[in-house]
Amino acid sequence: MLQEFLLVFLALSCIQAMPMPQPEDPMSPSERMFAEKYLDTFYQMRSKNTFAEKLKEMQKFFGMSVTGRLDSDTMKMMKTPRCGMPDVAEFRQFPGNPRWSKAQLTYSIVNYTPDLRRQVVDDAIQRAFGVWSNVTPLQFTKVSSGNADIFIRFGARTHGDSNPFDGPSGVLAHAYGPGRGIGGDAHFDEDERWTSSRAGFNLFLVAAHEFGHSLGLDHSTDPQALMFPTYHYVETTSFRLSQDDINGIQSIYGRRQKA
Repeated sequence: MLQEFLLVFLALSCIQAMPMPQPEDPMSPSERMFAEKYLDTFYQMRSKNTFAEKLKEMQKFFGMSVTGRLDSDTMKMMKTPRCGMPDVAEFRQFPGNPRWSKAQLTYSIVNYTPDLRRQVVDDAIQRAFGVWSNVTPLQFTKVSSGNADIFIRFGARTHGDSNPFDGPSGVLAHAYGPGRGIGGDAHFDEDERWTSSRAGFNLFLVAAHEFGHSLGLDHSTDPQALMFPTYHYVETTSFRLSQDDINGIQSIYGRRQKA
């Protein structure tokens, strides 16, 4: 009897010592579908990559616990308003590390959002370009007619390119790397509420991020960087680029020469 008792005791001890599998947080079919679309959009890796592998890549990018499980924290990050350009792609969004071959660039604002006065939009766009010209030899000039290197437009849903917007929140804007045609252009979702303050989405902050793409930068994994993919408001009065942003843009165009 003693021997049988010991065997049963040991068996129960082994069962209790075994780690219990951690289940995924319960997610509805619609949330699972949302997550799949998110990963297909922003983590465009090889088609053979599984859902869990893409999820791990996303969690790694955002500095989260890399589990490959669709938990509530991961879902919350996926639903944070953000830029529409990919974070990780098998074929880089900007192949060949494109850059502008000239330092004097022009931009044109094709249309204006009704959320703000035209002068406020003009000022936000000018200041957004300024954060990059402050640390590089690049200079930006607004033109009101004719051709420009960078065209800026506001539009909702389908708006003239192959990347329709998704309605309020979600994707706020996107921009294309340096090049001909649509290269360098920046588009802003008119379904958002654009502001010059903390309310809604601050146009200056979003524009400064998108112009980083217009100049050839990818997304950064540094949460303090302007080129981090998700939106968060910071005080704009004395805004300065993070060192990560500065290092990135100067690796392409060099430093601004002191007068």
